[in-house]
Amino acid sequence: MATTSRNHRTDEQGPIKDLGPQDLLAAFSLVEDGRVYDLEVERFRGMPLHPAHPQMEVVSYRSAQGIQNQRDQEWLNDKNDENMAFNSDLIIATVHSGTHIDALAHVTVGEDNHWYGGNKSAEKLGDFGPLTCDAAAIPPVMSRGVLLDVAGHFDVPVLAKGQGISADDLQAVAAAQGTEIRSGDVVLVRTGYVSLYPDGARMAEHAGPGIDKSAALWLVDKGVVAVGGDTEALEQGPCADPHNPHVVHTVLLIENGIYIMEMIDMEELAADKTYEFLFLALPCKIRGATGSMIRPVAIV
Repeated sequence: MATTSRNHRTDEQGPIKDLGPQDLLAAFSLVEDGRVYDLEVERFRGMPLHPAHPQMEVVSYRSAQGIQNQRDQEWLNDKNDENMAFNSDLIIATVHSGTHIDALAHVTVGEDNHWYGGNKSAEKLGDFGPLTCDAAAIPPVMSRGVLLDVAGHFDVPVLAKGQGISADDLQAVAAAQGTEIRSGDVVLVRTGYVSLYPDGARMAEHAGPGIDKSAALWLVDKGVVAVGGDTEALEQGPCADPHNPHVVHTVLLIENGIYIMEMIDMEELAADKTYEFLFLALPCKIRGATGSMIRPVAIV
């Protein structure tokens, strides 16, 4: 079966495609101390997940004892006086488990179920995922990163359940921090929610804080290329918009091609009041996937 390489898909990438070498060099110039902040939460079987997604399973597939008893790995049966064997596993999970990035085909809108670029399900959705704007099209995310510590600004450990974050809130946080949002930035919005992870009961008590439509439009106007949250959905839930239950995803992903990252652990950044940094996240290039697990880092 013939395959087609899709390594150069800038028409499927949104404004991040416009970042050039000078932008990357400027972002790397922010590194002075060489300190690395790990922004990923741990994944495990039974981990808390958004109810829209299936649970994660980690299953032992092969074991050293089983291999030695079954002797069905012929390459290990001869010349193996030291009884070398291995353990391997099968992971069954949505790419939206834990810390992850949404592909631009992740959400759809309209009777034609279209996503970014006017791609319609009737034309661009295959049996094995979207044919355009999938995870294979997501480039490495490398840019200046900015933390907007909303929970810190309101002097609470965690925002209240379902609390919305408006454009005025983001602007006030940025002003209080002395932080400037620039074109090409990756902006991380902290609610404090991930500090409760992985205690599902406590997380449920604070579920749904996030940015509203006005905040999303404010970030679009600032020219950001990606927005990260520390909740499962980034946006306020339940959504305050009377017509669209996921309006922020619609504004960012579908209408503007701005990537969304979720369940980013910003707690250490906030504790150190580190508001500007080099942000790096490398998505897995999985054809047909609607997102990718990531291990983002902030470096200062």
